[in-house]
Amino acid sequence: MDYDAVIVGAGLAGLVAANELVQAGRRVALVDQENAANLGGQAHWSFGGLFLVDSPEQRRLGVRDGFDLAWSDWRGSAGWDRLDGPLAEDQWAVRWGKAYVEFAAGEKRAWLRRHGIRLTPMVGWAERGDGRADGHGNSVPRFHVAWGTGTGVSGPFAARARDAETRGRLAYHPRCRVDDLIVEAGRVTGISGVRLAPDAAGRGLASNRDAVGYFTLRAPSVLIATGGIGGDHDKVRRLWPERLGSPPREMVRGVPAYVDGRGLDIAEAAGARVVNRDRMWHYVEGLRNWNPIWPGHGIRILPGPSSLWLDALGRRLPFPALPGYDTLSTLRHLRTTPDLAAHDHSWFVLTQAIIEKEFALSGSEQNGDITSGDWLRVLRTRLGKGASPEVEAFKAHGADFVVADALDDLVAGMNALTPTPLLDVEGVRRVIAARDAQIDNPYAKDLQIQGVHNARRYLGDRLARVAKPHRLLDPGSGPLIAVKLHVLTRKSLGGIQTDLDSRVLKPDGTVLEGLYAAGEAAGFGGGGAHGYNALEGTFLGGCLFTGRAAGRAMA
Repeated sequence: MDYDAVIVGAGLAGLVAANELVQAGRRVALVDQENAANLGGQAHWSFGGLFLVDSPEQRRLGVRDGFDLAWSDWRGSAGWDRLDGPLAEDQWAVRWGKAYVEFAAGEKRAWLRRHGIRLTPMVGWAERGDGRADGHGNSVPRFHVAWGTGTGVSGPFAARARDAETRGRLAYHPRCRVDDLIVEAGRVTGISGVRLAPDAAGRGLASNRDAVGYFTLRAPSVLIATGGIGGDHDKVRRLWPERLGSPPREMVRGVPAYVDGRGLDIAEAAGARVVNRDRMWHYVEGLRNWNPIWPGHGIRILPGPSSLWLDALGRRLPFPALPGYDTLSTLRHLRTTPDLAAHDHSWFVLTQAIIEKEFALSGSEQNGDITSGDWLRVLRTRLGKGASPEVEAFKAHGADFVVADALDDLVAGMNALTPTPLLDVEGVRRVIAARDAQIDNPYAKDLQIQGVHNARRYLGDRLARVAKPHRLLDPGSGPLIAVKLHVLTRKSLGGIQTDLDSRVLKPDGTVLEGLYAAGEAAGFGGGGAHGYNALEGTFLGGCLFTGRAAGRAMA
């Protein structure tokens, strides 16, 4: 054998597994089709959100949380319904989900600190839910942000991999595309593929696929940590579930093009069981990046609760399709409502006061203050006057933004962004007026306004996340802003089925000896630890948790 372990995929899950193996004294090969600039994978580009339960950060902000509440939220969100029979697709997913919540409520924070990951004092309230106590959503804020955003999560593990390479414990093989798993006597014993021509493209940029040779690497254990399918829109459309209606004709990419699902196909061809491929997590608040890195590069708005959400025809979206509440319910509404299926967009309508307080953009490069680790800079940006520089840049340069002092001009600008005018200014005015009439009292029958008041009872939201309630047509809060929103592809929630040691299972439920899977390729554990819905801050955490489990089991 060439190595004790081979890891396919140099993203976060693969790096965490490599660290566990190296710490156990094993010799590791780390293989990736991209160049060394991409070490750390998608996690580098993330906002750095991490799901924790009953943390000191929560307690300092007056949040009372615990395992029982978090597990209730997770189960209600997951909605696992494939549990019947000895080969049920969800049988391992449930076990992984519970194990992850236990980790988040237990040793996760201390483990993060031991590995050089620090948290900001901010705890966000993502995915506020569908309005049911036992349904989808976070009952309390749990979205902890790492110092350095995604770079602060992936960076320490990338540094450990480079150090291990220097010490001769890890061999890094960039520009090696795996095409096959070697299976001998029913056991995976290695990988084979082609060496790709050198390419100096920057992180996230498209690289060549020119083959210049072949390679084979052998080891008693192989880990698939190659991510999901979000970069391949044709594959997303093929697997798009009927329950979410028709797939959009046009989408933006929240991940680089190399996130193409090849690892899933290779594992399946070698005998792995891939389950829940119809479960996906795509966002409906995507923007076309005015300064793109990869083809079709999209950025997600992390919205506060105050923006008015309109469909393509100017109608207000119904509860729970509200900003920051229920991602998939909103996607389902937009894609299954008969007269909306022909349109791939929706709209936020808001004010300058709202954008300054409530708009954040997902991505390390879109949050320069937190990525820098400069606390004073964060205070100036998050608590000072004005929106962040990155948000203001999108407002000034983004193709999806319309800014106007008068509603007539705003709607005219919105209509100019669609092939044919779809919005009637008086219809939009009536919708806004009905919403504005709910603002004058500290109580309301409007569920969104109730949610705004509820959010402002939480200290973290009141200080840095939720604007003081005001009328959208109040000139003192202007100018008015409209944002055209697109579906943004992101995560696969299904994947390779694994047991709690990250060992890959075959279609008959037995272990495929020698093969392991972690991260998004494993559905963040068991082929679907999230079920149908994510609670946010759980994707990076899922890579950390499954990578750790895989590395320990392989060692």
